[in-house]
Amino acid sequence: MSDLRPFIAGLPKAELHVHHVGSASPRIVAELAARHPDSEVPGDPAALTEFFKFRDFAHFVQVYLAVVDVIRTPEDVRLLTYEVARDMARQNIRYAELTVTPYSSTRRGIPAEDFMAAIEDARKAAESELGVVLRWCFDIPGEAGLESAEETVRLALEHRPEGLVSFGLGGPEIGVPRPQFKPYFDRAIEAGLHSVPHAGETTGPETIWDALGDLRAERIGHGTSATQDPKLLAHLAEHRIPLEVCPTSNIATRAVADLDQHPIKEMVAAGCLVTINSDDPPMFGTDLNNEYAVAARLLDLDERGLADLAKNAVEASFLDPAGKAKLSAEIDDYTTRWLAR
Repeated sequence: MSDLRPFIAGLPKAELHVHHVGSASPRIVAELAARHPDSEVPGDPAALTEFFKFRDFAHFVQVYLAVVDVIRTPEDVRLLTYEVARDMARQNIRYAELTVTPYSSTRRGIPAEDFMAAIEDARKAAESELGVVLRWCFDIPGEAGLESAEETVRLALEHRPEGLVSFGLGGPEIGVPRPQFKPYFDRAIEAGLHSVPHAGETTGPETIWDALGDLRAERIGHGTSATQDPKLLAHLAEHRIPLEVCPTSNIATRAVADLDQHPIKEMVAAGCLVTINSDDPPMFGTDLNNEYAVAARLLDLDERGLADLAKNAVEASFLDPAGKAKLSAEIDDYTTRWLAR
């Protein structure tokens, strides 16, 4: 695995399952916490390592929401967004669909117009200054109930930013059934947004079936439990419904016991379209480059196998056809030049 890390570092990549707040580095979280000293989040970057040790998924959600609480102004939003893009540029991530939870910010008093302006200003600067193309997925925080669903779809449709391409559902799955969110997904889909809910991360295959049937999912966030249902796995493979797989995240939140038990091998063996993602990278002590290294070990991949994995993300993305062709060609060119050394 270590031999492949230099190749991975330079490999052009796309990322499809990565959270806006969850991508805040310890440096940025500490800076935001220092701006708001009444927060429970430590202002010392070193102390954040201990703060980000999760007992289980419920504890992860609790910590995540504590970090959300230090993002209180449009300036905080803009800083966070641009710095996330800067970290992506360092990893040669060319394109990312960043999952944003606007409800968490607007309910804390940031006006919708100011929130949208902040993320859009950062998006445009990231593309022109860093070469990172960002697009948004607005997601419902499931733990906040149907009120948050109504507000999220309203924000998506009435204050739609230029970069918005999809509509999602995050947060805990246990006790948060997918079918209740059908009306909100219907409205988002009718407005031209793609459906990309989390499903089957901490619950069984039935949650994925619900996401496919009720929410008309075009991609599945995590989908960890899909391998428990051969019929579901065959359905995902046959219809080329991508899985947004986040290996280290699944271990950190105890969704999977350890990496050697991760179901990614069964997903690939079944012919599923698997993409590799980092989810909430600094919180889990990882980044996308590391996730590719993990995937290389679990799937026994060489450079060409990793390039194919990178192209899976491009195929599964909501980039326009020209953008997909350009990024895929860049991946091929990089791989050819690397192997010719």
